[in-house]
Amino acid sequence: MTYTVIGSSKTRAFRVLWLLEELGLTYEHLPLRAASDEVRPFNPSGKVPVLLVDGTVLTDSTAILTYLADRHGQFTFPAGSLDRARQDGFTGLILDEFEGLLWTSSRHSFILPEELRLPAIKPSLKWEFARNLARLAGRFDGPYLMGEQMTVADVVLTHCLVWAEVAKFPQEEPKFADYLARMRARRAFQRALAR
Repeated sequence: MTYTVIGSSKTRAFRVLWLLEELGLTYEHLPLRAASDEVRPFNPSGKVPVLLVDGTVLTDSTAILTYLADRHGQFTFPAGSLDRARQDGFTGLILDEFEGLLWTSSRHSFILPEELRLPAIKPSLKWEFARNLARLAGRFDGPYLMGEQMTVADVVLTHCLVWAEVAKFPQEEPKFADYLARMRARRAFQRALAR
C-alpha cells in the first residue's frame, strides 16, 4: 500500500500527515497549494488534502482520517460499536460547531472576492466558537475526547484549536489549553509540523 498526500501542511492536509506519522507509515508528501493547477486533476474543486492510495484518489480530510484509522486499526473504535458511534458524534460536532465557524471566518478574511467579504460577521463567529468550546468542556473528562484512547476526533479537534489560535478566536477553557499543549507535544505532531 503506497500513500501520497497532496496539500500544504498549512491546510487540513496537516491532519492526514499527523495521523500517518502517528501510525508510523511511510508516505510521500506533495505540498501543493490548494486550488492550484497541479491539484485540480486529483480534485476538480482544488481542495486539499488529497490522498492517493495505490493511485486511487481520496478527498476530504475526515474521510481520509477515517479510512486510515479503519484500515490500520488504530485511533478509532470498531465500526458498528457504540464507542464508534460516540467517536463519530464527536467528529461531527467538531466539524459543525468549530471547523464550520473557522472556515466561514477564513472565507470572509481572504478566500472570497473582496467585494463579497463581510468582516462584521466575525464577532458572532467568535462568540459562537467560545460558547461551543464551553459546552464541549462540560463533556470532556480527558485525557482525550473518548477518554483514554486518542481517536481521529482528537486529530480534528486539535487542528481546529490550532487554527483558532491563528485566527484569534477566543479559547478560555483551561481544559483545552492543557489538552492542546499535550497534543502539540506529541512526537508525531512535531514530525508532521516539521514538513
